[in-house]
Amino acid sequence: MLYYARNTGRFEAIRDSAHLSNVSAYSDSMAQTAADSNPLLRFEGLPAFHAIRPEHIVPAITELIAHLERDLDLLERTLEPTWKGLILPLERLELPFEYAWGPVNHLLNVLNSPELREAHETVQPDVVSLSLRMRQSVPIFEGLATLKAGLEWKKLDDGQRRVVDLRLRSARHAGVALTGAAKERFSEIERELSKLTTDFSNHVLDATKAFELILTDPADTEGWPPSLKQLAAASYAGKHAEAGARPDTEAGPWRITLDFPSFGPFMQHSRRREQRKTVYLAYMTRASEGPLDNSGIIERLLSLRQEKARLLGFGSYAELSLDAKMAPSVDAVFTMIEELKSASLRHAKNDLEELRELARANGQTEPFAHWDAGYWSERLQEQRFQFTDEELRPYFPLERVLAGLFSLCERLFGIRVEEIEEQPTAWHPDVRFYHVKNEAGAIIASFYLDPYSRPENKRGGAWMDNGLDRRWIDGALRTPVVHLCCNGTPPVGETPSLMSFREVETLFHEFGHGLQGMLTTVDYVDVAGINGVEWDAVELASQFMENWCYHKPTLMGMTAHYQTGEPLPDALFDKLCAARTFRAGTVMLRQLLFGFTDMTLHHRYHPGEGKSAFEVYKTIAKDLAVLPPLEEDRFLCSFSHIFAGGYAAGYYSYKWAEVLSADAFAAFEEAGLSDEPAIRKLGRRYRDTVLALGGSRHPMDVYRSFRGREPSTKALLRHAGLV
Repeated sequence: MLYYARNTGRFEAIRDSAHLSNVSAYSDSMAQTAADSNPLLRFEGLPAFHAIRPEHIVPAITELIAHLERDLDLLERTLEPTWKGLILPLERLELPFEYAWGPVNHLLNVLNSPELREAHETVQPDVVSLSLRMRQSVPIFEGLATLKAGLEWKKLDDGQRRVVDLRLRSARHAGVALTGAAKERFSEIERELSKLTTDFSNHVLDATKAFELILTDPADTEGWPPSLKQLAAASYAGKHAEAGARPDTEAGPWRITLDFPSFGPFMQHSRRREQRKTVYLAYMTRASEGPLDNSGIIERLLSLRQEKARLLGFGSYAELSLDAKMAPSVDAVFTMIEELKSASLRHAKNDLEELRELARANGQTEPFAHWDAGYWSERLQEQRFQFTDEELRPYFPLERVLAGLFSLCERLFGIRVEEIEEQPTAWHPDVRFYHVKNEAGAIIASFYLDPYSRPENKRGGAWMDNGLDRRWIDGALRTPVVHLCCNGTPPVGETPSLMSFREVETLFHEFGHGLQGMLTTVDYVDVAGINGVEWDAVELASQFMENWCYHKPTLMGMTAHYQTGEPLPDALFDKLCAARTFRAGTVMLRQLLFGFTDMTLHHRYHPGEGKSAFEVYKTIAKDLAVLPPLEEDRFLCSFSHIFAGGYAAGYYSYKWAEVLSADAFAAFEEAGLSDEPAIRKLGRRYRDTVLALGGSRHPMDVYRSFRGREPSTKALLRHAGLV
């Protein structure tokens, strides 16, 4: 078997298990030559993102697969059903792909290009086949089952037992029990699903890039905040730089795109209703026509997922999905949605009527439409709370926000974050690199931060993913490295990145994910950090951090006007907190609509029989949306969370975990947010349970270890003002 040897930085044969001593491996010269010529075959330090090119992908992945297949053959023939004889060899077997395939997938999200896509698509089927073969291995499955039934089981700790249980479950979900035609069909489904989800994501990215609204009349920008003018002017100049265009904030031209830092402020501030309509319709119909049309992919994905679930003995894909989640059943999810809907619907109806009245009072005679909601919502917020999002931006320069975030983490969790000024391995000049140190000054983790929007090659939204997991290699501990990716407002000219408050919350959210990935103390890679954490519990750590954005000492500590250095005025802070529950019913209902649609499509919907997925969505919206979707609405075609991400039959997880996160923050409120010693003590307990234990125990057990009881929905409804 091949494993990574820290002392040489190359693959070598395992020498600590006699029964694997004859495994074939790279010769030293072959390994060194490969590593020198192909950065994807370097297995030490940080991945060389700066050096990876599309032409490296096919030869590197092809070579790795060939070696790993031979090593898998050998392991199947010689494994011993013990921790040392099975789990440790499996960990070593999987290590090379962390350095090779992981960076390829990451670059597909942050530095997308046609060449990268082509290379990825070339090897993706073989990667899926190898992954399936490992998970469907009968000898490995039987070895795991024997380990669980044997005498050694009693000697394993909780984390080790979770590793075995999760691998057994993964094997069952991969069809290990299938044989003959059923097994072959299952493998075909997995390969097709992998391709379809990648195609879906690429179509959304391409459709987002394809739209632009060019404005040349300064009158069209009346009412725009300066930040939107600057961004739109810079966007136009950047698109036409070869023609010598330079950004002119006041004279234009201005370019509006469907990337959210452009789309969101435009919908809030453009006084041109027809232009808002144009942009809104473009946004809601992305990837729904021509070669980028995702409609057929949606139906095919749903059909294949249901077929996969039936092959595994489940009644629906939702039942298969929840077999690996914290929620006990599909009915439990629907019950939660119904409870939250009952608390939200009346408030959401009142929210809409307030906007309609405001629009009428200001002379709008046309019927209230979707493209009016953002605009009049912003006007109502200005009227009610006497501030705008744009008034806040100057107080939230990125550098100051980061300093406040890191200071909070030092107080709560006893860590120190230090930026490494030069990181030559990063994939883009905007990317930053940091070390995380413990109270003794030792490096315990690192992270990359990619903060800004790049609509030309970076997918939308914000996310965290594992770069390198915490694991022991050749007797030494390798500390974790994570990626934190946002699509925040970039700097324009001499103006630094000035964040909207929503962007601040998003940064805190993703850093919460990152903390769980970095502060783990678990020594088994399968359950270290976010690994092994049930999907509907993984948002706990991220949503918990958002609460601190409304804690006055924390917020004031991360504000400083970028020109004057003055902190956010107390009056603005008070208004910001008062606005926290603004239209909370509408916000809640929107998330419930998405979650209910996702669960319905994956549990009750049968593709090709009766209604289309779009009709199902619109039927649900009649009950869960106070402003029903338009006939031409094709939102599902860009619903990447469930059709290209990991949230299929799991979108409800945001609300499920929000119950946990609100209840967790309530513990700090009960301790007294101004009682610094109490908060520090509680922060350490949160660190040592939620953040440290990761997937080594069931999430309810982890939560009870922190809170002393099971969670309650009361805190969430109280925070949202829906009690």
